[in-house]
Amino acid sequence: MIEICNLSLQIKDKKILSQINLRLEDGKIYGLSGNNGCGKTMLMKCICGFIRPTEGTVTADHKVIGKDADYLDNAGIIIENPGFVPYYSGMKNLKLLMGIRGKADVKYLESVMRRCGLEPGLKLPVKKYSLGMRQRLGIAQAFMEDQKYLILDEPMNGLDKFGVCDIRELLLELRGQGKLIILASHNKADIDILCDKVYEIDGGVIVNEIDNSAAKR
Repeated sequence: MIEICNLSLQIKDKKILSQINLRLEDGKIYGLSGNNGCGKTMLMKCICGFIRPTEGTVTADHKVIGKDADYLDNAGIIIENPGFVPYYSGMKNLKLLMGIRGKADVKYLESVMRRCGLEPGLKLPVKKYSLGMRQRLGIAQAFMEDQKYLILDEPMNGLDKFGVCDIRELLLELRGQGKLIILASHNKADIDILCDKVYEIDGGVIVNEIDNSAAKR
């Protein structure tokens, strides 16, 4: 579970977020919607620990981010553009990332890549990937270590209609496994199909909460 309590963020004299209070439970997908610049991405960065809020707290598994833990632990994250070593293949990039913890299981990584619609044996360097292929690879790295939390900022960006269907199916599958997923998307269909609850943000304030959980049962 993630609890956000009285979170506000101010950068210089600009108020970015104001008095955000959320209680997010495992096994659900939460949507953040709003226009560009409304605060969605900044809220995600605060949840992950990439930016410290001016006021308030983010607590995950009884640990206050920035106090008890520097960053949100056990999280798969896509915020802005996923970064990879451009002259390595997709598989080699994933092996490097998983190898940080000594868990580079090639067979497992092959299954992860295929689940995201990528061919693990492809030798093409990532710098020659299309935008959609890079996005699929970013999603693969976000869940390749069975992360408990998934923080996904515009995960469908650059995907064609088939890719969107594939990733929607994957996210619903991961929710069924008990993952807590926070999703920001400009696509209303993504929000309507995937999210149990949707928080509409305007000017750094949550202005509306939509509960879709009954429709998901």
